[in-house]
Amino acid sequence: MLARVWSASIVGIDAVKVGVEVDVSGGLPGIVVLGLPDSAVQESKERVKATLKNAGFAFPMRKIVINLTPADLRKEGPCFDLPISVGILAASEQVSADLLGDYLFLGEVSLDGTLRSVAGILPIAATAQKMGITGLVVPADNAQEAAVVQGLTVYGCKHLTEVVDLLNNPGRYQPVQLDNPQNLPKALYTGADLKDVKGQAHARRALEIAAAGGHNLIFVGPPGSGKTMLARRLPGILPPLEFAESLEVTRIHSVAGLLKNRGSLVRDRPFRSPHHSASGPSLVGGGSFPRPGEISLSHQGILFLDELTEFKRDVLEFLRQPLEDGYVTISRTRQSVTFPAQFTLVASTNPCPCGYYGDTIQQCTCSPRQREQYWAKLSGPLMDRIDLQVAVNRLKPEEITQQPTGEASTSVLERVQKARDRATTRFQGEPNLRCNAQIQSRHLQKWCKLDDASRSLLEAAIRKLGLSARASDRILKVARTVADLAGEDELKANHVAEAIQYRTIDRMQ
Repeated sequence: MLARVWSASIVGIDAVKVGVEVDVSGGLPGIVVLGLPDSAVQESKERVKATLKNAGFAFPMRKIVINLTPADLRKEGPCFDLPISVGILAASEQVSADLLGDYLFLGEVSLDGTLRSVAGILPIAATAQKMGITGLVVPADNAQEAAVVQGLTVYGCKHLTEVVDLLNNPGRYQPVQLDNPQNLPKALYTGADLKDVKGQAHARRALEIAAAGGHNLIFVGPPGSGKTMLARRLPGILPPLEFAESLEVTRIHSVAGLLKNRGSLVRDRPFRSPHHSASGPSLVGGGSFPRPGEISLSHQGILFLDELTEFKRDVLEFLRQPLEDGYVTISRTRQSVTFPAQFTLVASTNPCPCGYYGDTIQQCTCSPRQREQYWAKLSGPLMDRIDLQVAVNRLKPEEITQQPTGEASTSVLERVQKARDRATTRFQGEPNLRCNAQIQSRHLQKWCKLDDASRSLLEAAIRKLGLSARASDRILKVARTVADLAGEDELKANHVAEAIQYRTIDRMQ
């Protein structure tokens, strides 16, 4: 007998409908899996066989052919265990096949029949309705994640016997109900607070501008000056995720299998901090079947690269496309996958190999040649894409011993939110713009007009600092954010002047 069960496979962060066709017929007993299965899918033959026996079902001792369609799409992972199990039971008439066409099945099965969670449920649930599917049957641990998608009937089961009983007696079970996630209260940040920072008023101001406009930021200073401490306090002054942003982030983390300890919906902005030994594929994503890397896991959040000059130069060059375009494309022989990557880059580095170039207390021991080689790891095009370049100086003795008197993150967040609200009002009619850092060149004449004094100031800075056209555009975007924080609609000379001072360490040697 032939049975067809619907499942799905992940391609990038999107889902593709997969048909699991099971034919039980005469011939020598055995199982054949067709349709480009990977090792995990091939191994499901033995898992499913042991599971059905241990769960109390009869395993048909006949020839079983399992075909996964479409045949040209590579199938990977243990998520096909459940649809294969249901298909065999339906083909051997141990379960009703009446509802198989209405539901999509996903899940890994243990040898005792217990269903285990799998990655990528949310992207599949989000596209299930487009596939013509009205409901999902998933492991209980994945049910809340799938139920985030409104208008979809989701059943969470703990054991294979529950799935069989659901198909034979659907009236006994109630679908998983989840309050409208759009009405959930936004996450409250409880991490490190800016009020604990001593001194560093210039760096704190740069953090505020970065949060208000989504600008990339680098701190340069000697060891112990507080660069990392400052960077780790940026999440506390970022506005909480909107529902649409939260859904985007959750889809990426679902595909990467990172939702187990984060609930059904990611509600706080990601903060990723890879080690400087990270490879290019770990940063941008990759593999035979591409998976998101650190820059995509930082989507709508922060990618923090501590000791930036310790990263390999070729790895850093991978950042150039996503910093400019907001996405990364990974091409393989069989497929090309695009992952979103709209993140704020925050980096820190020492000014030289010994770390004390320009320090007022400890003398630098590096030669000019060593400093030149040190900064050569950061290309001009990469530095052009970093809007705020801030020198962080060593604290004075009296600043070290005094009690912290800085402004709390909650107060800074209020100003940041007001600036973001002004930008949102300005961006009406531009759905792809969410912050000033994403302003395109065509928008500069409209939103970043300069008066004569501001234009003369910018031209002088371009000549003196040798800035590129891209760097000058970044200055205008930062000036736009400074004006928003001040509650002003027009750019003035003081806004441009403040933006220019954040480019003064370009190509520092």
